Amino acid sequence: DKPILVEQGLADNFLVNQLKPELLQIACERSGVALTLNLREGYDHSYYFISSFFENHLRYHARFL
Repeated sequence: DKPILVEQGLADNFLVNQLKPELLQIACERSGVALTLNLREGYDHSYYFISSFFENHLRYHARFL
């Protein structure tokens, strides 16, 4: 299985009620799926957040292509 990479802004308005990354983390731990969950202080759900980490994601996923 390929590992999962998630970037999550801690200032995201959807974090607590909808996104709940801790549930993904628990599910991955229980099923033995490798997860890197980067919780980013000061970032929300904006384009700025996405553009800040987009290159890292391209490089990460390119390793598995």
